[in-house]
Amino acid sequence: MTETSVQTSAAEPAAKPVSRLERLLYRSEALRGYLLMSPTLLIMTIGIIVPFLILVTMSLWTRDGFSFDATLTIANYLRVWNEPIFGALLRRSFWISGVATVATVVLCYPMAYYVAFHVHRNKMMWIILMTLPFWTSYLLRVFAWKVILGYEGVINSGLQGLGMIEEPLSFLLYSKSAVIITLAHAWAAFAILPLYVSLEKIDKSLLEAATDLGDGPVARFWRITFPLSMPGIIAASFLIFIPTTGDYITPALLGGPDGAMIGNFIQLQFGAVNNWPMGATLSIVLMLWIAAIALVFLFITRQAERRVS
Repeated sequence: MTETSVQTSAAEPAAKPVSRLERLLYRSEALRGYLLMSPTLLIMTIGIIVPFLILVTMSLWTRDGFSFDATLTIANYLRVWNEPIFGALLRRSFWISGVATVATVVLCYPMAYYVAFHVHRNKMMWIILMTLPFWTSYLLRVFAWKVILGYEGVINSGLQGLGMIEEPLSFLLYSKSAVIITLAHAWAAFAILPLYVSLEKIDKSLLEAATDLGDGPVARFWRITFPLSMPGIIAASFLIFIPTTGDYITPALLGGPDGAMIGNFIQLQFGAVNNWPMGATLSIVLMLWIAAIALVFLFITRQAERRVS
């Protein structure tokens, strides 16, 4: 080795030793993924998990006059279990939300189907036009339905003008029907988009093959289109059912005594009654019931998919 090469080698810096953490990062793709997700996980922990833990802790408190007793107890859960009014409110909330969810999906499916299969240009413009009415405030839309369904609203006035009724229909407003109609309209935008995405992903060659094999439009829809669009139907159902179950604005403005839901009672506990532990308990119970219903629905859906496949 020449003197020049020896001097060059001596001038080169020594290799930096690799730490254990760097070796783990190099070998573990999952660890690198978690580090990339760490800012999002931190925000979710602060914004979701911590408030949830606070809510759980508060549900184990009790109200003591105008203050709260921080002694941990399950007395609130026992009260919810034993008093029939809470079960009645939960059943009514699930029934109203379930009917509103089914009505919304049934009404939005044809619109999404038409855009996915029969519109060949400017599909995004059609999606924007269909969702344009929902860009307004949710509260304004609720008040609009209150005007439409009112005793002197558009429906009653129109029917009286046509001579079909003599007196305004009293069941249109302040009833379960008013709440269902308003919820179905207010949350329609959340059903159109997932339904459209699932229908748009369907391979059109499958429909052509079914036609070549002799299937008509109805048989082709039930054998191919509907099963393949089931993920969109499930997503739309969850996006509507979960928030509408705890809604309290629509029942408060349009429901009346017969249309009150569990969300109204929770809002009352945190507001006028000042019983935050009971409000937290009802919130936890509602979340557990929704989670159980969602798991059962997913289990039934997977079993049906396995039988089809």
